[in-house]
Amino acid sequence: MRQPILFTVLVLGACLAIFAARAADPSPQKYPDVVAAKAKARGADTFDFDVTVSSPYDTPQRYADAFRVLGKEGTVLGERILLHDHASEQPFTRDLYGVRIPRDIRTVTVQARDQKFGYGGKTVEVALPGR
Repeated sequence: MRQPILFTVLVLGACLAIFAARAADPSPQKYPDVVAAKAKARGADTFDFDVTVSSPYDTPQRYADAFRVLGKEGTVLGERILLHDHASEQPFTRDLYGVRIPRDIRTVTVQARDQKFGYGGKTVEVALPGR
């Protein structure tokens, strides 16, 4: 009879330890992540971008509300503002057309923004075609 009680105590102890570890280490995603980005040349110095963003916490109160294209040293070259959440569409892809990029830039970085915390999260570096 003691063995079933000991087994139950051990199982309950393990469950409590797992629960405590999860509660002590909350690692929710704070920022949206850019998971993919493609550039297409429109003209000599103008590019169009298709950007895929993942924001698993997407709600009407807090959602990925923008992404931007960055040049050297973080210079903002273009930005797309998103006016609503994409809760039912994760990850989601949106475009940004007509970004003018100086000729000396060969790669850009794409970053997404959270409505509450701002810019952050995973970025994607994109090589500009034809450069």
